[in-house]
Amino acid sequence: MAVGATDKDIVEAVNRLVENKGGIVVGTAEHLLDLPLEVAGLMSTLSGEEVASRYQLLNEEAKKLGTSLKSPFMTLAFMSLLVIPELKLGDKGLFDVTKFEFVELFAGE
Repeated sequence: MAVGATDKDIVEAVNRLVENKGGIVVGTAEHLLDLPLEVAGLMSTLSGEEVASRYQLLNEEAKKLGTSLKSPFMTLAFMSLLVIPELKLGDKGLFDVTKFEFVELFAGE
């Protein structure tokens, strides 16, 4: 999931994610900070201390860039889960969690 203020910033951040084989990236196109999560895009080979330190730096950078969220990366992680909230837009379409089925996007289909 990518969120940004400019297309250039988003493209550079996503390119860094691809290079890192997953993870978290924050910043502008000219100044990116990252936490590679190269094991299935979910886990790091770094020590727990290093992961915690980098995660804290990423949160601080996100706040400098203007987020008011307490945990911006955790919020984004939950946004991509199809089970939260009742109606969710995912990579395969609109999903109704209550009925556990995809919903047509256009009336009459």
